[in-house]
Amino acid sequence: MKTLSVKAGDITREWHVIDAEGKVLGQVAAQAAKLLMGKHKPIFCRHLDCGDGVVIINAGKIIFTGKKGTDKFYYRHSGYPGGFRQESLNQMLEKKPTFPLEHAIRGMLPRNRLGSAMFRKLRVYAGAEHPHLAQVSTAAEAK
Repeated sequence: MKTLSVKAGDITREWHVIDAEGKVLGQVAAQAAKLLMGKHKPIFCRHLDCGDGVVIINAGKIIFTGKKGTDKFYYRHSGYPGGFRQESLNQMLEKKPTFPLEHAIRGMLPRNRLGSAMFRKLRVYAGAEHPHLAQVSTAAEAK
């Protein structure tokens, strides 16, 4: 019996829609990362980008457990003295409602060029409307 070696031409890509309304951030992020990496496929291999595209809608209506809205912070630094900034999850949701979900998904992907290629197949929208109706079939919607 021979070992199957997947080539780039053997990979077929689909698009999945995930409705994040009323779902927990980590569960949606884990599901999206799994689809982006291709771990749901029997031909999964770590050295190739064999994942599918993911469209996430209603990212602004995602829920959080516990007191994460006030106790979880996102940090950044401009590089200048006194340039340290921190924002709570609630503040970040008001400014950029898609950022917490994108941040969580990016943290679950590989930290290399392959992970960057996977992240480019992700589209996150705060509302229910998205312009990717041509790519996404109704049968390919993720639950």
